[in-house]
Amino acid sequence: MNRIRTLFDIEFPIIQAGMVWCSGWKLAAAVSNAGGLGIIGAGSMYPDVLRIHIQKCKAATSKPFAVNVPLLYPNVSEIIQILVEEQVKIVFTSAGNPSTWTGHLKERGITVVHVVANTKFALKAEACGADAIVAEGFEAGGHNGREETTTLCLIPLVKEAVKIPVIAAGGIGSGKTMLAAVALGADGVQVGSAFAVAEESSAHINFKNRVVAAAEGDTRLRMKKLVPVRLLKNEFADQVAQAEAEGAGIEKLMQLLGRSRAKLGMFEGDMEQGELEIGQVSAMLTGIKPAADILSSIWNEFLSEKEKLSLLKF
Repeated sequence: MNRIRTLFDIEFPIIQAGMVWCSGWKLAAAVSNAGGLGIIGAGSMYPDVLRIHIQKCKAATSKPFAVNVPLLYPNVSEIIQILVEEQVKIVFTSAGNPSTWTGHLKERGITVVHVVANTKFALKAEACGADAIVAEGFEAGGHNGREETTTLCLIPLVKEAVKIPVIAAGGIGSGKTMLAAVALGADGVQVGSAFAVAEESSAHINFKNRVVAAAEGDTRLRMKKLVPVRLLKNEFADQVAQAEAEGAGIEKLMQLLGRSRAKLGMFEGDMEQGELEIGQVSAMLTGIKPAADILSSIWNEFLSEKEKLSLLKF
């Protein structure tokens, strides 16, 4: 875990995921100020809005923070230019080919981490010069891997394949799950859902309450023909499930998804017609808390459970 601490110059090897409509500057600054690595999620921001969030985050924390950039969006080149102009030091790329921008960012002194769901892209990201990998298992919320490889299987596979640091993601929201990830070989962890419902998250309170109320089995992976995404059950998710059961193709799914469906649910608070992206770990979340408390709870439980295991006799 010292590799992750050193790479990002952070106190704890805990990274807050860059989540659409949740990860604004307030959440990123709060996590960074608490000793982790906060991330601004550029996926839900127009370029000029992203610039404002970067500037506000710089004003709110003197600690390192990062920006997550989903590479599937059409204005990526403009976003990358803003990151360079604003002198962002750490960039997490996801949902796209790492060879496209990794070299460009590295040439400008930026630390680059790429999110993957299989060993093929982990190796590709390493070959492109990525400084670390986020290996995200099937349990994760939001955009997900088509392979449906769970974190338990993915982390040791990726760890064996690459030499650069591996950050585990998917199903991690407690010290116990962090310890499990480290036992599998992870150098650090990325936490999404638990921070999505933090007080500082920019998500709507309706969404936060709905996530906290979620039970086991309340999420499903949908839209695998389009862009696989894990969703909470609601009227929209039911419509997607019905369309998929009837054999809907990409065009039909795109029509159903429409525009701003995630914004409608996660940011504007429509719990039935909105797209509610969240991970399986939502069933384990119990309340809306400050980001600093979430981070310290994960770290302290990690240390406690690690000590307990050291005392066990097998």
